[in-house]
Amino acid sequence: MDTVAEGVTLKMLIDTQETVMSSPLGVIKTPMIHLSQTTLHPHLPCNAYLKLENMQKTGSFKIRGVANQFAQRSSGGPFVTMSAGNYGKSFAFASKHYGTKGKVVMPETAPISRSLLIESFGIEVERVPTTSLMDVVNRSVEEEKLTFLHSYNDLDLIAGHASLGFEILEVLPNPDVVVVCCGGGGLLAGVAAAIKLSGCEDTRIYGVEPEGACTMYKSFMEKKPVGMSSKSIASGLAPPFAGALPYALCQKYVKDIVLVTDEEIMSAVSALYTAGLVVEPSGSAAFAALVNDKIPDITDKNVVIILSGGNIGKDELSSFPD
Repeated sequence: MDTVAEGVTLKMLIDTQETVMSSPLGVIKTPMIHLSQTTLHPHLPCNAYLKLENMQKTGSFKIRGVANQFAQRSSGGPFVTMSAGNYGKSFAFASKHYGTKGKVVMPETAPISRSLLIESFGIEVERVPTTSLMDVVNRSVEEEKLTFLHSYNDLDLIAGHASLGFEILEVLPNPDVVVVCCGGGGLLAGVAAAIKLSGCEDTRIYGVEPEGACTMYKSFMEKKPVGMSSKSIASGLAPPFAGALPYALCQKYVKDIVLVTDEEIMSAVSALYTAGLVVEPSGSAAFAALVNDKIPDITDKNVVIILSGGNIGKDELSSFPD
């Protein structure tokens, strides 16, 4: 995977950005606003910007990577994947557009509302224990002859996510700090590669994980991609293992991984919602890290926070503190 990571070039990512933004799936350039343009008033010593990827088509950044995956495999399928929700939703949306059948293997811990949404696109959903996700995917590949599309450990996907990094630089050409949520690491790897390969040598990029689902944090500690029994309110940030390719790219371009508690994430969701921003737990992790002083040396710095997704139902929101 290190060799593959070395082969990720600026030209390749720029070419992929063109593919993503011209995709028939309708990927949009999402707004990036200064914190002062919201009613949020945390006492922060930095100039904070919010990248509103919760407003993206299908409600999260995932459609960027999916657009490139399907563009590169337009003659393939049917596909199988594993997802706690957001990737599955984008995968289902793309499958319906391209007229391909497919299957999403979901962890039992994912909200039922997400399963129903994915099924509404005509995609089969199989809910299994988190530890069995890959076993069921492999069985589907062997027995049903489905082609596996990985939800984070995939070069086409990561290159698609890099388009978000380029959009940040269009607004803020040389940010001091960029904070990105991290599950399997696909978004973090793509954004970090785009920013660093664009020449922002001094930009510090931080990944944020929940304490109960910190596979990339542990991978950084052990200097190899590892797995764990992940559990968090942010189900989209709780895959069973860190991706080997995202890990290799994050090692190369990411300053550090910081951790937040589920309580800090829930508080961030509530604060954002009160300000009129509907952001799911997984999408709120980077904001939670900022307001809870997890990001070092930000005084007078330009800091970008990615709000990565807004797929949260009324049933989930009602359980959060006011």
